[in-house]
Amino acid sequence: MASLEDSHQLIIAGTGIAGLSAAIYAGRANLEPLVLEGFEPGGQLTLTTDVANYPGFPEGIAGPELIQKMKDQATNFGAKIEHGVISKIDDSQRPFHVELQDGNTYTCDAFIAASGASARTLGVPGEDELMGFGVSTCATCDGAFFRDEDMLVIGGGDAAMEEASFLTKFADTVYLAHRRTGFRAEDYWVDRVKDHVEEGNIEILRNTESLEINGTAEDGVDNVVLAEHPDGHPTEKLDADSTETFEFEVAAVFLAIGHTPNTDYLQETGVELDDTGYIQTQRGTGGNQTATAVEGIFGAGDVVDHHYQQAITAGGMGVKAALDVDDFLEN
Repeated sequence: MASLEDSHQLIIAGTGIAGLSAAIYAGRANLEPLVLEGFEPGGQLTLTTDVANYPGFPEGIAGPELIQKMKDQATNFGAKIEHGVISKIDDSQRPFHVELQDGNTYTCDAFIAASGASARTLGVPGEDELMGFGVSTCATCDGAFFRDEDMLVIGGGDAAMEEASFLTKFADTVYLAHRRTGFRAEDYWVDRVKDHVEEGNIEILRNTESLEINGTAEDGVDNVVLAEHPDGHPTEKLDADSTETFEFEVAAVFLAIGHTPNTDYLQETGVELDDTGYIQTQRGTGGNQTATAVEGIFGAGDVVDHHYQQAITAGGMGVKAALDVDDFLEN
């Protein structure tokens, strides 16, 4: 049973841009929100060394620095930030019961899910060490830093095609590596990439997977070790005579193999999720756009948005959620 000290008007899950934007506005509304950091404090922005497209910072700003400034701003307005990983929410009673993995339980009258989506990674050597230093999961965020360099995009879905197309604005050549011959992407994106191939902007590496990323944090990515097999899925056939392994020089590697929304803790609630786990909100043109199917639970940021996935759009959605919560609690 949660104690009186563990009761809150509002709990916000996540300290990324969406959660902190919501915390700033909720704090200004005197809601004294409790903001819970999860497995990835600060969200995906903390993996970005330089953020050049967030309004108000013409010289750019480091991702961790931006997050820290927003944390300071939120706490100045009365938000309380604690580390805690949510295991489940009991929405069958009011107030909601929010249970953490460490066994602690809080209650709240309203809840904002801003727990984000985690970019899928390959798990190959060098990937973690070079994340933010030439390895990225966001072409829109980091592509411009590698102007006139060769870049490698890994993936075969819509996201990979879109990122490869976007990067042609900056790259000398964009290489697109996919572990199979065919692509999962929609025909629209495949056709876009084919056009870029014909123009000499993109080169496709079919039946190819990455084994290792080499470089240093000081100097960035030096090369990627790739494996190719004519029948695809080469990492499953590394001992085969027909598998070729080679070093491939590029300045940047963009992982575009999808995201996983952090919504496991909502599985037993009445919050509606799509087939891939993203929160379904009311959206629309009026207020209450961030409301979910459970009255009093709201969603914001990449945990809702699997299309734009930009810091500024996440921040705007966090603000909407805080305003929606304020209206909900008043009414």
